[in-house]
Amino acid sequence: MAQRQEKDLASPYGVHRVLEPEGVLPQAAWKIDNSPKIRCNEILVDVKTLNIDAASFKQILSTCPRGMSEGEKEKHVERAILDIVEKRGKMHNPVTGSGGMLLGTVREFGGPRVQEREGARQGDLIATLVSLSLTPLRIHKVNRVYLDKDQVDVEGTAVIFETGPFAVVPPDLDGRLALAVLDVAGAPIQTERLVKPGDRVLVLGAGGKSGLMCTAVAKKRTGPEGRVIALAHSERSAERARRLGCADVVLRGDATHAVSIMDMVMAHNDGGKVDLAINCVSVPGTEMASILSTRDGGKVYFFSMATSFTAAALGAEGAGADVELVIGNGYARGHAVHALNLVRTDSRLRDILAEMFTV
Repeated sequence: MAQRQEKDLASPYGVHRVLEPEGVLPQAAWKIDNSPKIRCNEILVDVKTLNIDAASFKQILSTCPRGMSEGEKEKHVERAILDIVEKRGKMHNPVTGSGGMLLGTVREFGGPRVQEREGARQGDLIATLVSLSLTPLRIHKVNRVYLDKDQVDVEGTAVIFETGPFAVVPPDLDGRLALAVLDVAGAPIQTERLVKPGDRVLVLGAGGKSGLMCTAVAKKRTGPEGRVIALAHSERSAERARRLGCADVVLRGDATHAVSIMDMVMAHNDGGKVDLAINCVSVPGTEMASILSTRDGGKVYFFSMATSFTAAALGAEGAGADVELVIGNGYARGHAVHALNLVRTDSRLRDILAEMFTV
């Protein structure tokens, strides 16, 4: 490969690939250039698997007509994803505004500015740590849709910008499992920062991958004087939370029913509200259950991409709830290593996630 010159240098944030509207960043753009022809500060990846954001995947599934078979649902999801990528040049769900991340192998480094970034070499298996909602993506073929994993095996290409973080998949972890863990890597490290010894913590959506990881971290941080309350919607999710063994109590309930969830939480928290609520629910309308369950002066951490931050802010105001609202950032320095180490060192967590995401 002839080395590209510095004159081929493009925006480190990918602004040069924005087609519509001009002048915005790729995530805010309606359409971006997904051409596999890369500049000297870009990386070309052969894509193997897309891990679709849970809120986005559920929204797409919700558009399936009643009575569809599993096979028909898979085809429906496939068509929806292909349609979004064809129109937008990226996997950016126009309803939820979210994307996901991908697993693939490095085909080509554009030049010395990105050569062997993150210790990766040509041919290495990597997982992107930046949203598909801003990643130039081209899909040639969909090989399989996993309805129970929010994952899709594809053949295609993607482009990583100079500033886009990614991680080399470690050889001791299954690639599909690593992809699922890294997809939510921002949640456990942010939980570790927020939880203090002795805190009363509520995890909403505790049976999903981010919820399980946050519950595990929260229990370690609260210590014996604290309490972790896990809330799950289905019995299947609640059973996963019980198997993890990190929650002091596991509750089942619909987090869109704010007052009933608040009453349930207080009944299992000595009549009081929690210091911190962590929202990992992948459906909309759960903001107020988190806010009403949290004491004045407490914090609510919204990791879910189904969150309406307008609903959260105005809802807290309307309820007279003096709580700090924390927006979940999918990136934190060291989050990939932190998440992978959590799975490595917690055998029960690893076993549950492996059952959920390995084939």
